[in-house]
Amino acid sequence: MSHPLFDKHRATLDGALNAIRTRGYWSAYNEMPSPKVYGETAQADGKAAFDSYLGKEFVIDQPGRMGTVKTEASPYGIALDVSYPKCEAQALIDAGLKAMPGWQAIGAEGRTGVCLEILDRLNKRSFEIATAVMMTTGQGWMMAFQAGAPHAQDRGLEAVAYAYKEQAEVPAEAHWEKPQGKNPPLVMKKHFEVVGRGVALVIGCGTFPTWNTYPGLFAALATGNPVIVKPHNNAVLPAAITVRIARDVLAENGIDPNLVTLMATDNRADTTELAKHPAVRSIDFTGGNAFGSWLIDNCRQAQVYAELAGVNNIVIDSTDNYKGMLRNLAFTLSLYSGQMCTTTQAIFVPAGGIDTPDGKVPFDQVAADLAAATEKFLSDPAVATAVLGAIQSDDTLARIASASQWGEVVLASKKIEHPDFPKAEVRTPVLLKCDAANEAAWMEERFGPIAFVVKVADTTAGIALSERVVNTHGAMT
Repeated sequence: MSHPLFDKHRATLDGALNAIRTRGYWSAYNEMPSPKVYGETAQADGKAAFDSYLGKEFVIDQPGRMGTVKTEASPYGIALDVSYPKCEAQALIDAGLKAMPGWQAIGAEGRTGVCLEILDRLNKRSFEIATAVMMTTGQGWMMAFQAGAPHAQDRGLEAVAYAYKEQAEVPAEAHWEKPQGKNPPLVMKKHFEVVGRGVALVIGCGTFPTWNTYPGLFAALATGNPVIVKPHNNAVLPAAITVRIARDVLAENGIDPNLVTLMATDNRADTTELAKHPAVRSIDFTGGNAFGSWLIDNCRQAQVYAELAGVNNIVIDSTDNYKGMLRNLAFTLSLYSGQMCTTTQAIFVPAGGIDTPDGKVPFDQVAADLAAATEKFLSDPAVATAVLGAIQSDDTLARIASASQWGEVVLASKKIEHPDFPKAEVRTPVLLKCDAANEAAWMEERFGPIAFVVKVADTTAGIALSERVVNTHGAMT
């Protein structure tokens, strides 16, 4: 007899399994923040839930409590002042390992059903989570809702579907019989059980605290492992809400809620010591190269899944829609102020210019026209603030301020006043131009709204440099 939550969410699982088999578009969670989908009061309820956390302790009844910790500051300039329980790492590890046998005992279908129920609960609280994502990361509202809630949930669901698919390939038992000629056959009855690897550590990032956390969280959980979520210091609230929802679902279904815990800390050493702990057998991390490389080099006891920084690039040879290309690039450079691993940073343009239906456009003109297109795109403050969001980190603000050291400024950054958040740190992109020989400028990722128009000898040289960047900055481990 299958688990009741597995039966309840079977249609969602079947849809996900079909999607990973066919690779077509399918989504279980609607990406539009529509009252028709989420309810007439969903947005107001989500905002009220978010407001209820401000200035208070976020209560999670976890073992090893050593007081509380506050680390978040909103890029929109509002006072968050949320405190979280600070817990001893060893206590969280011990509690997770203690919860592991009960989680393993309900089997792959049981674990899948519980994970699908957690995702369903997360979806129902999408507005609450989206508001927390927006106010801690600086994302604009629409991105915070889509990427922070339904898209993140889709990524979690995909992880659950793949985990179930692989576990379903393992039979619970098998009859093995080998003929022995005139002698009686050799007969064995085999029993199989999927066993988790051990404690999983999921280290969140400060810009996409759910989108980059849910795949690792749900992959580890669905395959039988306890999970410790270590959020980025400036994006704790979205992770805390997620952990509490997961714990509620676990407890309701007779599973020790300490299977999923939150590791909030203001001390980096706490994270490094936890990551090196022998009981931590997998680590999921998205973020900078320095810490990611440290995890890979120093946490040999664990399987490390790391998505690190890179330099994204475009080679422009020609276009049949010059103005459309510029508008598209302007949007790309502006979206969430370039605070994404997918933002274009180096645009290779041949020294002789690019071909268009109206003739050759010289290198300097391409750079100037891109600057003008970006300015035009952001000329309406309502559009600009919605697309740009706010700058998440003081380090990014410092890079913007000092960008002129890396190239000739074609478009300088400006601060935009946000109509709803007067203290918000909103900045327009910086566009620089430089020669391809100046690799010290453009060959390093400069997180945030800083992009280079790079002059190359010709398109072939641009393609070669593009391939070099990809090879140099390969991120997945």
